[in-house]
Amino acid sequence: MARLPRLTLPGYAHHVIQRGNNRQTIFIDDEDFEMLHALWVENAQKSGVAVHAYVLMDNHFHLLATPSTESALPQMMQAVGRRYVQYFNRRHGRSGTLWEGRYRSTILQPDRYLLPCMVYMDLNPVRAGRVAHAADYRWSSHAHWLGVRNDRLLTPHAQFWDLGNTPFAREAAYAELVQAGLGAQEQEALTASALSGWALGDSDFIQQLQKQTPRRVVQGRAGRPSLNKTSKN
Repeated sequence: MARLPRLTLPGYAHHVIQRGNNRQTIFIDDEDFEMLHALWVENAQKSGVAVHAYVLMDNHFHLLATPSTESALPQMMQAVGRRYVQYFNRRHGRSGTLWEGRYRSTILQPDRYLLPCMVYMDLNPVRAGRVAHAADYRWSSHAHWLGVRNDRLLTPHAQFWDLGNTPFAREAAYAELVQAGLGAQEQEALTASALSGWALGDSDFIQQLQKQTPRRVVQGRAGRPSLNKTSKN
């Protein structure tokens, strides 16, 4: 069966996952983390991608971003991925592939899953046992959204603005969301949807999304999405 094209639509938030080949390490030290972040900063604006959140782990990363055109996100990911591999191989004296194939991604219903996806990313290092608290991890967008540091890569999504009328109110509200955490079912849905490429949202959102692309957005027959299936992916 032919592989489905990646689901990419402008104006929608996309949850992206990229892993190292065979889950190998893709960041050896701080300089590697800094390089990938710098490449995102350089290419996000150039490609027309608004980045809302991210987390860089030893052997993979997550990105939450809204592309302005259909080609913006693939263009950014290709440019960053190619340059980072060249840098990584040269610096660490290696050759060959670094990534586990192409990146995985899907579209999220913003009013239902955007903030949970940000929390999911912030808590990834905690779940992995890297740190005790999200605030202790340097290589994520968490500190920016708490007002602890300024990260020029990031652009607030409307859902984040809706958390409060002032920066302090938004930061406090977001800190509460991270403190509350996510349930296992929500974590699984966010992971599975990005890895499978099926959109994540309720039936109305899926129907709206399907009208904008000939590519199936959920498993099953296009145009007749199932809410139950959507919740599982």
